Amino acid sequence: MKSIYCSLPFLFVVVCSLSWVNASANSQENFLDCLSSYHPQESSSISKAIYTETNSSYSEILESSIQNYRFFTTNTPKPLVIVTPLNISHVQATIHCSKKHGLQIRIRSGGHDFEGLSYVSQVPFVVIDLVHFRSIDVDVENEEAWIQSGAITGEVYYRINERSTNLTFPGAVGHTVGIGGFISGGGYGLLFRKYGLAADNVIDAMFVDANGRVLDRKSMGEDLFWAIRGGGGGSFGIVLSWKVKLVHVPSTVTVAAVRRTLEQNATQLLHRWQYVAPNLPNDVYSVVSISTTNSTENGERTVVATFVSVFQGGANEFIPLMQERFPELGLVREDYIEMTWIESILLLTGLTNQTSEVLLDRSYKNFFLSPSFKGKSDYMRKPMPEIVIQGLWSRLLEDEARISTLNIIAYGGKMDEIPETEIPFPHRKGTLYKISYYVGWQEEDNSNPQRYISWIRKVYKYMGPFVSKYPREAYLNYRDLDIGRNNNEGKASYKQASVWGRKYFKENFDRLTYVKAKIDPENFFRHEQSIPPRFH
Repeated sequence: MKSIYCSLPFLFVVVCSLSWVNASANSQENFLDCLSSYHPQESSSISKAIYTETNSSYSEILESSIQNYRFFTTNTPKPLVIVTPLNISHVQATIHCSKKHGLQIRIRSGGHDFEGLSYVSQVPFVVIDLVHFRSIDVDVENEEAWIQSGAITGEVYYRINERSTNLTFPGAVGHTVGIGGFISGGGYGLLFRKYGLAADNVIDAMFVDANGRVLDRKSMGEDLFWAIRGGGGGSFGIVLSWKVKLVHVPSTVTVAAVRRTLEQNATQLLHRWQYVAPNLPNDVYSVVSISTTNSTENGERTVVATFVSVFQGGANEFIPLMQERFPELGLVREDYIEMTWIESILLLTGLTNQTSEVLLDRSYKNFFLSPSFKGKSDYMRKPMPEIVIQGLWSRLLEDEARISTLNIIAYGGKMDEIPETEIPFPHRKGTLYKISYYVGWQEEDNSNPQRYISWIRKVYKYMGPFVSKYPREAYLNYRDLDIGRNNNEGKASYKQASVWGRKYFKENFDRLTYVKAKIDPENFFRHEQSIPPRFH
């Protein structure tokens, strides 16, 4: 109910708030009745998958995979119901009843959405948490696997490694990243310069649309199959599982990592890295992680750049390569560490001194910076001049940046070979590297995080003249509502959505809107950055 009272000032705010609460309560009750009656014979099984705020496990389930506590405060809107489906019919029932009673759906696999869109909405909503959809069926002989969307990357690595130490999937670096959201946004990792993105290696999928139909690649058609591999989660329907190609890894992997401060020529080394890293062989993953630390000389804060390279092969092959291509870095034999593929995942995920079983731990909170953060991203097509790099350093030394980092990830390799239109992810040939910006803060600052968010926005503005242009590109899996958004109900015109859509997808955005119009013309699946339908 939204009466005239709701347009009047403060006097009637309480009336409006109560009417919203009553409407939500009625929607929740009607929704729960609908779930029970959808398949009466399964009412007892679906009851085990439903959590409301009156349930003692509700908060635990909600928090279980929240990876950004910026969206877990007393003021953060909470779902009326969390459904953790045990089978496909539970998913179909949740879609049907949400449509019938006017509730939005949020779909969560790992909870890593940078803006919390997999578990937060500004209108009454339901969360489908795919925690029980996490089976991994590995076919070593055919070098394929079916992976359900609720599996985390660590589980995928572990289960494949159980069957073969020389096969894997090109997944994420973070082991708690959910497969569903990761692939939906493209998904890069340690092997993307050799094998492309996660989404480049998908060969089939099981998908549920807004009418509850279960579709595979053949029945959904190539347009929709194209769209779900990098076009973003929560726009077209729910992908329950993915059939993927497995890729080869050697018995020995070599990792080299060194730290260099400003006093150790970090500026000049990063400048040189821009010319070297994108042209390294496909077997090399290269990243520079930039943060601040206390100088050993005078105790004052200084910038430190950590240069990390992962080579698919032994040190005897990697050492001469780096001596030839990047002698300025000054790597010595002791900087190269040989290990297995699975050990390299543990090292890069910060899980050293632990057994590989830790990859199965979904509850492991390996916060990259701090429990609360804001992230942004850029793509670079030209190297930064040294003076621009120096300008970054001064900003990193500001007080708000004490918990911050810039990750600079080299592109090139296989990424240059795949056409921009192969899947919706367009950041391919000509991209030198990607920059991810993060700023974090302590949980007690969640009530007023604006100073930190303002800082990262200032850095992003500073970088504007030097990054990709027309559009200024961004990575969907580092979601950023600053670059544009639909309204709180997830609705937007094609023109409005183009503002953010072209930054993520470039010219592929148009095709995505046409696919959306075919599969979900009523725009049931929507959120603040979902694809709007566009009709010919």
